[in-house]
Order: sequence, then structure tokens, then C-alpha cells
Amino acid sequence: MIKGNSAKNESNQAVCFDNEKYIKLQGAKIDERIKMFGNKLYLEFGGKILDDTPASRVFPGYRPGIKVEMLEKLKDKAEIIFCINAEHIEKGKMRADNNISYEAELLRLIDRFNSLGLPTTAVVITLYTGQAAAKKFKDQLERRCIKAYIHTYTKGYPTDIDVIVSREGYGAQAYIETTKPLVVVAAPGPNSGKLATCLSQLYHEHKRGVRAGYAKFETFPVWDLPLKHPVNVAYEAMTADLGDVNMIDSFHLEKYGKTAVNYNRDLLVFPVLKNILYKITGCNPYFSPTDMGVNMIGKCISNDKCIREAACDEVIRRYLGALCDYKNGIWGAEIPERIKILMDELGLNVTDRRVVTAAAKNKTVKKSNVVAIELADGQIVTGRDTDIMTAPAAAVINVIKALGGIEDKIHLLSPDHVGPMLRLKKDVYQETKLTLSDVLMALAASAAINETVELALSELSTLRGLEAHSTTMLSGVEITALKKLGLNITCTAEFAN
Repeated sequence: MIKGNSAKNESNQAVCFDNEKYIKLQGAKIDERIKMFGNKLYLEFGGKILDDTPASRVFPGYRPGIKVEMLEKLKDKAEIIFCINAEHIEKGKMRADNNISYEAELLRLIDRFNSLGLPTTAVVITLYTGQAAAKKFKDQLERRCIKAYIHTYTKGYPTDIDVIVSREGYGAQAYIETTKPLVVVAAPGPNSGKLATCLSQLYHEHKRGVRAGYAKFETFPVWDLPLKHPVNVAYEAMTADLGDVNMIDSFHLEKYGKTAVNYNRDLLVFPVLKNILYKITGCNPYFSPTDMGVNMIGKCISNDKCIREAACDEVIRRYLGALCDYKNGIWGAEIPERIKILMDELGLNVTDRRVVTAAAKNKTVKKSNVVAIELADGQIVTGRDTDIMTAPAAAVINVIKALGGIEDKIHLLSPDHVGPMLRLKKDVYQETKLTLSDVLMALAASAAINETVELALSELSTLRGLEAHSTTMLSGVEITALKKLGLNITCTAEFAN
């Protein structure tokens, strides 16, 4: 166990964000925007809705489910349309954070919101060009009694405004009947066609005499923080694979004489979007991309120093993750190289992440893969690969023993359990070690008759938000298990032997 109690660690454990203020301000801002248009607002909802762990890492104290809390308070006036890109279905696109498909994530979102009394009006499968998997998913949705619609590419987009805003353009897309003043248009991931769905609905609403409007809600970049604030730099690191670049909103600066931060895609598309909105509604409600947004998160930061440090940590985590993805052939070298430039801008180094240094030092001594976990008080606990279990399993066992005040010499796993499990793993799965999930299940099975094990398992909840690092790349099974415990796990981009 490595001891430490750095000021940096203490700062990162602080609560630096005011959740209650955020719910109040964000709800009021959305209400204000609904009233601006009178009858109906289509709100393009960007970023993660459930389990927003990236935001909770960058804004310590931010509740990962706070967007759901905010929407729940608006449920009497809100309904939801979900969008999913047909090409994402066809290619089996997976979410990196929970390792499930976009289709599974969409169904998870629908179930969650239905349980809160926030009905899903429909699912729109966008950019459809005949993909068989997309058609099959539409059939699956309808068998679940979920209304599903197909939208194709909008004819004339992005240059021919007259065709776009016509029966041949948005008019050719299926109209989704809605009844509430707030229609949240969300998706299981980026590039899902939310904007096109909003604009198509606006076209149909105005043709029916309904005065509807459009607005955008995204957490990042934070428009009222400086361009090079670590929070906004962290957003560029998060979206390095999308090529997003933060920029000063020139339209906002010209109109109001005030600086605001937006990103290149919004700035590029704004002149087209402004003309489309004018063509549909007959007026210009917005003079800049920033005008379209309703994000109030920047107003709810209670400790800027703490936020800066947390954002810097996130940039390092993203760099380490990008190196592993490059090594695994997921991304090209340009992605980690881009994030490295962002790190250099902030004066960061991988060794600024204490668990990286601690894990590497222990690997040199132990001559095997090591996982290091930093506790809330700054202590670092490690675990290594053994003949019985993997390094993640060993590290988590050592941590819960340390947190529970259990002596290191006490074995939580009974040999009566370990032997049969290892034989089964070898004979059936051709695996020779117990994974983290295996170990936790074995501990759970014995907790009812072993008070020490029960005590150790009770400490698992305190792992959420702790930093962890592995000296080699871990399997998807191990990464998923560590993330489910709430650990911020990174890996050195080296293959295990």
C-alpha cells in the first residue's frame, strides 16, 4: 500500500458542483424557451441522458442521473422521441462506456423513462437506405408496441433550401404526432439524426398551423467558460474521434459583442440552419449557435479550481484510452496524437496520474501485470496477476480489505470455492484464472455465512469515483466489471502476455 494525501487528491474528492441550482436553472431556462415559441418546443437533447459519468468526472459532485431528475420535474409537459441511425444498427455500433449496442441502449432508455412516467412517443430510424438490420429492429420495436418510423436522407440538404423545406424534403419524412408542449428529441449516441428529426417535425407542425420552435441542449462545450478552460479542452479530448474543435462563436461576438464558446460543426452548419428555420417559421429566432442552446451548467460550478483539476485528469484518461484503442486497431494514430496536443497545451503528463506511476513501479517489482487503485484519502492499493486470479480481482479484494480494516493475511476466498471454480474455468472455458466478476460472485455466495466477507463486500460502494490503472490492456469483461463498480480505469497500451 502506497500512502499519500496530496492536495490535488483532496481537491478532486470535493463537491465542486451545485446540483440543486442546476435543476432549478436548467428547468427554468427550458420553460422560458417553451414560452418563447408559444405552443411547442422541440428540444434536441445531446450527450448522455442516463449515467452521465463523463460529466460527473469533469464536474466532481455532479450526479450522473441529474438530467433524468430534471426531465422528471417537467414530465407533465414533456414527451420523448428517440432517434437511431440506421447505419449504426447495420454496423453493430457499441457504446464505449457500457459495452452494449446502440439498440440495447435505446431500449434501456425507453424502459427507464417509462418507469418515471415520461412516455416515449416514438422511435425514428434515421438515414435509412434499406439496411436489413434497421428494418429488423423496427419490427422488434413494433412488437414491443413502440411506434417506429423510418426517415431517409433529406432531399436537397444542405444547399437547396427550397427543396429541403418542401414536400420533397422534410415533407417526405413521416410526421410523428405529439401532444405535449415539450418534445425531447434524444438518442443512444452521437450522429443519430436528432437535428433533422426536429426540423422535419417543425416543417409538419407549421404546415398544420402549430407555432413550434427548436432549441438545443448539450452539456459540452460550456459556452460561458473560456475557450481554453480545461473543461472545454476535455470536451475536445472526449470527441477527438469526431473531430470536434472548440471555437469562439463569431456570430455571437458580431451580434452581441460577447465571447461564447461553441464547436466547429455547429458553427459550420449555422448559416444553413438559420435559413431553414426562417423558411419554415417566417422569422429568425436566433442570431448565433449559442442563442440556440439552453445549457446552464456553467452557472452551477461552485469551485473552479477543483473543476479545472478534474478536467485535466479526464484529458489524461482519454489519452490513455485512445492509445489502447489505437493499439487494438480501433482508431488511427491521429486520435491519440490529437489528444496529446491537448495535453501539451495544458502542460500535462501521463505521470500526473498517480496510479500510473504506482502501478508501473509495482510491476517492476512483481514482474507481472498490476492494477493500482487510489483511495479517497490518497492511499494507493495494488493487486497483481497470480496463478489463481487476475490483477483487477486481486486489486479489488485488497482494496475492500483495506477499507474494511481486514488484515491482509486473512483470505476472503475459501479454497473449497476456488478449486472447483478453477477446474470449471479450465475444463469448460479454457481459462486458467478467476476474473473480477468470478471473485465477486464467489464472495457473495459465502457472505451469508462469513461476517468478514460480508464486511468486505459492504465496502464495494465506496469504490465509485476512485482512480485505477492497469499496467497492461485488460479484457472487455474486466473493463466492464471495473466500470460497473464505478472505478475510473485506464490501461497502459501494452498487450498482456
